Amino acid sequence: MNARALCTLILGLLLPLPALAQGFAGLGQTADGYALPERGQALEFPRDHGAHPAFRIEWWYLTANLTGPDGQDYGVQWTLFRNALAPGDPGTGWAAATAWMGNAGLTTPRAHYSAMRLGRGGIGQAGVTTTPFAAWIDDWQMHSRAAAGDDPLSVLDLTASGTDFAYALTLTAEGPLVLHGDAGFSVKSASGQASNYYSQPFYRVTGTLTLPDGPVQVTGQAWLDREWSSQPLASDQDGWDWVSLHLDSGAKLMGYRLRGGGGDYAVGTWIAPDGTATPLAPGVLGMTPTRLSRVAGREIPTVWRLTLPRQGLDITVTALQEAAWMDTLIPYWEGPVRVSGSHAGRGYLEMTGYE
Repeated sequence: MNARALCTLILGLLLPLPALAQGFAGLGQTADGYALPERGQALEFPRDHGAHPAFRIEWWYLTANLTGPDGQDYGVQWTLFRNALAPGDPGTGWAAATAWMGNAGLTTPRAHYSAMRLGRGGIGQAGVTTTPFAAWIDDWQMHSRAAAGDDPLSVLDLTASGTDFAYALTLTAEGPLVLHGDAGFSVKSASGQASNYYSQPFYRVTGTLTLPDGPVQVTGQAWLDREWSSQPLASDQDGWDWVSLHLDSGAKLMGYRLRGGGGDYAVGTWIAPDGTATPLAPGVLGMTPTRLSRVAGREIPTVWRLTLPRQGLDITVTALQEAAWMDTLIPYWEGPVRVSGSHAGRGYLEMTGYE
């Protein structure tokens, strides 16, 4: 049995079968028995940095745009997913009805590396604690070094490794948390599916990448997304195209289009340098793919045009490495991008559902 088949068998034991069969589109399955996000329910910190077991799925998702001493660009991704196997009390020990999956990636202009970890909740292999804040699966760690009284996400240490790569980074927030949508209530479709969604997009990063050629000292910027729901997509939505961009002006942009459902649903958030967030209503942000690349046997859009007339934004978003394919159990494209046009900058692009 090859490694992919073994992982499929293991995850089939951990996750509900519809989620496994539908991949990311399985996020549109019914939410019977699970909690749903509610408009007007205020997010509370540090409580909401932790897990929400009443909801079916959530993630802690970090991307970093980094630069080596020679000016070369790199990208790093770290994600921990929590998936409830059944509604209600998740239980404890081996009987805990919670599955965890970790994905990690490292991208250079010449190569892309990815790795995955799977774990069962309740036995200490994976989990999230709030005080002190820590998220982990096996030896992959995201843990707080914040001073007492500061937001636990204000200073983080981050580690992960795969067969051909590893990284150890320190992240220091230089701006506030940002709530997306309506005070953190983020609508995902015309029929009203939604998630709770906030970010910390203001990290300054230092640390070390370990590559086949040896260690590289890096500095840069990072963006942490936190999201939880029980039915974040509509049943006929196929996947999404998502960007987080650090612009040289100090402003930031988060935007995504959800494909399917009778038409694309594109929304986002414009973030001023001081952290002031302006939600972008459906249709305000233009996202148009302008070049397709053959990646992993699929046609993947690796160059995009983004427009936001209200901000005078008309940019081209170009992948640093076209072959940034995450060869995990549920495969998808994810990698660092460069921004040119009316604004310059860099960021990350994630695209799911390209089967």
